[in-house]
Amino acid sequence: MAANAAAPRGPDLPLKKRRSDRVRMIYRYRWFYLMMLPGLVYFAIYHYAPMAGLAIAFQDYSLLRGISGSTWVGFDNFRFIFERPDFARLMSNTLIISLYRIIFGMLPDVLLALLLNEVRTLWFKKAVQTITYGPYFLSWVIIYGVAYAFLSNSGLVNYVIERFGGQPVGFLTSSEYFRSILVVTDIWKSTGYGAIIYLAALAAINPQLYEAAVVDGAGRFRQMWHITLPGIRDVFVLLLILRIGNILEAGFDQVYIFLNSRVLSVGDILDTWVFRMGLEQLQFSISAAMGFFKSFIGLILVLLANQIAKKLGGNGLW
Repeated sequence: MAANAAAPRGPDLPLKKRRSDRVRMIYRYRWFYLMMLPGLVYFAIYHYAPMAGLAIAFQDYSLLRGISGSTWVGFDNFRFIFERPDFARLMSNTLIISLYRIIFGMLPDVLLALLLNEVRTLWFKKAVQTITYGPYFLSWVIIYGVAYAFLSNSGLVNYVIERFGGQPVGFLTSSEYFRSILVVTDIWKSTGYGAIIYLAALAAINPQLYEAAVVDGAGRFRQMWHITLPGIRDVFVLLLILRIGNILEAGFDQVYIFLNSRVLSVGDILDTWVFRMGLEQLQFSISAAMGFFKSFIGLILVLLANQIAKKLGGNGLW
């Protein structure tokens, strides 16, 4: 036993032995590493390799001259963005829409998961889950078509309003209703998918906890409050941190499809502006600078949210 205690461990092991142990471990799990390979290649090609293109954010980039031949301008592109008179409006719209999506978009996911978790009729539970999950597979173009059928001047809602003697309302062209329509359609599309994530977390809760709670006389509500909600807390915090990190995204696909000239004051966001500058006006350097700025802010927000989550007793991302 004394000999075992005196045996070298960790950094004291000979370098060759540590290398051989590492090789044996890799060989033992070789099939797992092989299954990881396509994902690693995907991220290397489509996520890490394009990061070299961030250099054009500091250049007066020209398609003809390329990155190596374009003129370096330092932070001029960033100054151009921050000094624009509409930058404050773009930032405000982006933050407001993102916060609306976070505040009103996460709670329906949890609520639907909790309701489905209480359903004991299996066929009914699967039917509701399938119906609510279906819209997630629809593109925003199709969802806009559905919204147009209901909310346009000649749509179903305005038809009912006119039948009762009212005047038609331009829901899709009114700045008063635009953000609400974005939130409602986003909830309708993504709630079923979000609920599946929470249902997976609920399935991991030990059933013995509920049995012990029943023995102690706890009803359904108290079981939900003291067992179910704490069981999904870490998942909720994780998704919240990820959403906070993407707070400057605001859902480009959805906003671009629903956007029109009459609601630009409340619907024009950073991503739609980048689209116009990059693809319509071919200002690639300006677009890259805005993307770099958004990524930097997102990184800071993720770090802050992760630290706050740990301070409040959660696990965070790392």
